[in-house]
Parts: sequence; C-alpha cells; structure tokens
Amino acid sequence: QVQLVESGGGLVQAGGSLRLSCAASGRTFSSYAMGWFRQAPGKERDFVAAISRSAGNKYYADSVRDRFTISRDNAKNTVHLQMNDVKPDDTAVYYCAAAFVLGPSIAPANKYEYAYWGQGTQVTVSS
Repeated sequence: QVQLVESGGGLVQAGGSLRLSCAASGRTFSSYAMGWFRQAPGKERDFVAAISRSAGNKYYADSVRDRFTISRDNAKNTVHLQMNDVKPDDTAVYYCAAAFVLGPSIAPANKYEYAYWGQGTQVTVSS
C-alpha cells in the first residue's frame, strides 16, 4: 500500500507560480507511476500530468503543457508539480495519485488506473 500526502497549495495571483509536493510512504515508491489530477467544483476529476517510474517519460494535459512541470525523487519518495504562469482556470483541488505499473516507461493519464490517492490540496488563482 501507498499513502500519499499533498502540500503546497494556496492562493496565488494569475501569472504567478506555485509548487505542489506529494510525499509517499512505503519502500516501493519506485514501482509506481505518479500522477497529478485536479477537480474544480461541479466538474470531473481531470488529468494534469503523469511521470513514469524512472522519470524518463512525462505527459501533460494540453491545458498545462509548457506551464507545469512534473518531477520525482525516488530517493526521497516525493513527486512535485511546478506550476508557472497560473491562470484562474487552474483553480481546483489538486490530487496526487499512484499507479502500480510493470513497465518503467508507463505513465497513465487515465484516472481509473490509479489505485492510491492523496487527500488533495486547494489551489486558488485570483485574477
């Protein structure tokens, strides 16, 4: 099992930056692909970014590509989401998730492939 705890959310002005972190428990963190998803009020939980076990592959939603960067540190059991040039549409609760995968290059964008989720951290972007 993996337990995930997000941090780093808050209030930021449009055009600003924010860095989200996710700390994972357990000794097999490197066996999991990691993802970030977000959910705005009244909307579905949407894919934001994913990173493979080896960090060799990264995928982004079109809406955040070139603004957000996902990274991981397997030695520290952490994954980060650097958010730059944020926009009001980025306002949501952001969730960290873990997916057990066999291949080192796999990084799912489908939320149903993720078995473990954090409690979420609120990000609010003011205009």
